[in-house]
Amino acid sequence: MARTVVLITGCSSGIGLHLAVRLASDPSQSFKVYATLRDLKTQGRLWEAAGALACPPGSLETLQLDVRDSNSVAAAREHVTEGRVDVLVCNAGLGLLGPLGPLGEDAVASVLDVNVVGTVRVLQDFLPDMKRRGSGRVLVTGSVGGLMGDLEGHCLLAVLLLPLGVHSVSLIECGPVDTAFMQKVLDGPHQAMDRTNTRTFRLFHQYLHHSKEIYREEAQHPEEVVKVFLTAMRAPKPTLRYFTTKRFLHQLLMRLDDPFGFDYAAAVHRDVFADDPAEAEAGTKAGAGAGAEAGGGARGMGDPELGDPLAAPQERLRQPLSPAPSFVSWACAVPGDGAAVAAVNG
Repeated sequence: MARTVVLITGCSSGIGLHLAVRLASDPSQSFKVYATLRDLKTQGRLWEAAGALACPPGSLETLQLDVRDSNSVAAAREHVTEGRVDVLVCNAGLGLLGPLGPLGEDAVASVLDVNVVGTVRVLQDFLPDMKRRGSGRVLVTGSVGGLMGDLEGHCLLAVLLLPLGVHSVSLIECGPVDTAFMQKVLDGPHQAMDRTNTRTFRLFHQYLHHSKEIYREEAQHPEEVVKVFLTAMRAPKPTLRYFTTKRFLHQLLMRLDDPFGFDYAAAVHRDVFADDPAEAEAGTKAGAGAGAEAGGGARGMGDPELGDPLAAPQERLRQPLSPAPSFVSWACAVPGDGAAVAAVNG
């Protein structure tokens, strides 16, 4: 029986590394994994992990692939000896965290080039063969913070690809994941903070403290996230979206329930600045006032049905809503090393 050929971008560490070695070491020996990296000099940790899990010979191969370079993407595809990719995992990404003003244009452009345009480059190169064969599956690593972001648009390809036999483009919505990359993202804004005014510095410092607390309390081990990838990969009828944690679904439901966004913005502001009563109260009043002007106001959230992110879509549960803290800032926050999400959250 032919093995399932899986190609994963962004495998130097984090989610990509854990997913690659988990599939390559699967007891069924039914996967051939191509783990791709921008720089092959960083593949040491991948092979150490593969050795620790006793991956069988021939189950794992590394390829150089830089999602910023179309030629690099094409060259990686040509090195897939089976001549096909059954499962494509778009996982490469960069992280950026900081107040909008001080961030350099080049830094923002680099993140978008990897997380948005890079994903497009990979899809453009691998989807044509899937469409020709009438077979294939695409998984995209995302973030609960980017539910209204650009990668969500990419995943609407599922609507067009389903009739062509490409069974699903699924977005794996991650919360904070315990990787060195995420820690690096959280430690990154200090240079930008030196170039901002005093009030912005104070507010963002509070936000950053809040984010680090959420990371400390809620960060998942990459292996937990990998289990959700496996669920999506093996599902006979995969869904568009899978969640690795229930923790942040409150925010999604608030956005859907409040089309103007006032309740959502006020609730998150209040939660982020809970240690600063004056600031929290100011955000609450601003949100309530804006909502009233739009004819909305603060409505009761009720108790809508909430799908279990780790179970089959038809399994439903009911769960009361309460304001949940936001983990992602205005720009691209990455849930794990090599995890792609590009979200511009207002």
